[in-house]
Amino acid sequence: MRNIGSQIETPRLLLRPSRLSDTPALFEFLGDKEAMKHTHADVTPGECRRRIAVHEWRRRRDGYAPWTVVRKNDARIIGWGGLYDDPFDPGWGCEIGYFFRRDAWGYGYASELVAAALHFADRELRLGEVRAFAHPENTASRKILAMAGFGIVRFVPEMNRLLLSRARREDNLADRDR
Repeated sequence: MRNIGSQIETPRLLLRPSRLSDTPALFEFLGDKEAMKHTHADVTPGECRRRIAVHEWRRRRDGYAPWTVVRKNDARIIGWGGLYDDPFDPGWGCEIGYFFRRDAWGYGYASELVAAALHFADRELRLGEVRAFAHPENTASRKILAMAGFGIVRFVPEMNRLLLSRARREDNLADRDR
């Protein structure tokens, strides 16, 4: 993994700040009710554009926000995700989330994104904790989070979601301090 300014490069992905010009490609899945069945789907491209703009404003303020996920081998936008303090449901602290086109599911891209984001959280931001939410029926997402070291904190009934948490990993800090 390489951190290139505000971008991160993994073996197969480029994670870069979102641009408003990404809206049509992102809306293809952020507005897809089936792809987003366990979370919020944007109803219009304008709603998607607003989501992107608000998160990018938060990137300038907080130093992190979801990235546009670009597959390196064909430069196609396949996802959106990373670290964020949710401006639409505040108060939960730093969270990790990830959303992908349905045709990109099952290739390990979410795990690759989560690993890169947590490495960034541990090494660059030095966050003490990262949280996540997962719908109880979203077994794929729950598996990704468990493999990344997240544990269930509690069920949040008003959201119908599990709240998960992961403490900073000191082993991700060792190579930064050398």
